[in-house]
Amino acid sequence: MKIARIKTDDVISYALVESDGFHLIEGDLFGDWSETETTIPYNAAALLPPVDPPQIVAIGLNYRQHAVESGMAIPEAPLVFVKTSNAITGPDQPILLPAMAPDEVDFEAELVIVIGKEAKNVAMEDVDDYVLGYTCGNDVSARDCQLKLDKQWARGKCFDTFAPIGPWISTDLDGDDLGIKLTLNGQVMQDSNTSDLVFSCKELVSYLSQCMTLAAGSIIMSGTPSGVGMGRSPQLWLKEGDTVTVEIEGIGSLTNPVAKETV
Repeated sequence: MKIARIKTDDVISYALVESDGFHLIEGDLFGDWSETETTIPYNAAALLPPVDPPQIVAIGLNYRQHAVESGMAIPEAPLVFVKTSNAITGPDQPILLPAMAPDEVDFEAELVIVIGKEAKNVAMEDVDDYVLGYTCGNDVSARDCQLKLDKQWARGKCFDTFAPIGPWISTDLDGDDLGIKLTLNGQVMQDSNTSDLVFSCKELVSYLSQCMTLAAGSIIMSGTPSGVGMGRSPQLWLKEGDTVTVEIEGIGSLTNPVAKETV
């Protein structure tokens, strides 16, 4: 099942993605809901970020090969950081190169876990009961702020538009065995499988729920595979006019153009 968040005539709705269009649902996506008889044609609706997350929790160095390319040891426990809600943007919306830090903006394809109900101290064997599904994400990062200037990650990870997610939520997937790919202007930059995760999706949800209450609709950005611009020789940064696509098996594709912030 695929669940989209759409906008039609200034009305925001959740809908099932079906072959003949978007089938609207009524009720609470994170509680009780049902499918209606209303179908919206694909060309009559705009895709929004599939959730408006109250929390954006992210994990660093969570692919073995990415840790290697970063010249860092594989973590012994999940490396947790957060992104702020202003960073969220949706399919086909521009990633903005920030005016104060436009020169070393990097891409990071990520599998995003969507929490379906409040989760606290969840055992590994119970995690599936708390996960609504998965979507594609891009943990965009200003590397100069993150690694050179600030010596910590908050500013470099939290500029406006630095967390594109979409196109929709896919349910009934094994998050720990999905192909994940990122292309930049049609050229493959990252091509891996979530089986390379250091900490599995179940481990992440259980671990995070022990240190914070995860609210329904929150997302976990589970880490990025090798192939990021920072790890290349020469290094490769996003520039105005680029197009970035994250593709994950069983979910679909999230595409965003790149533009300069106007001030």
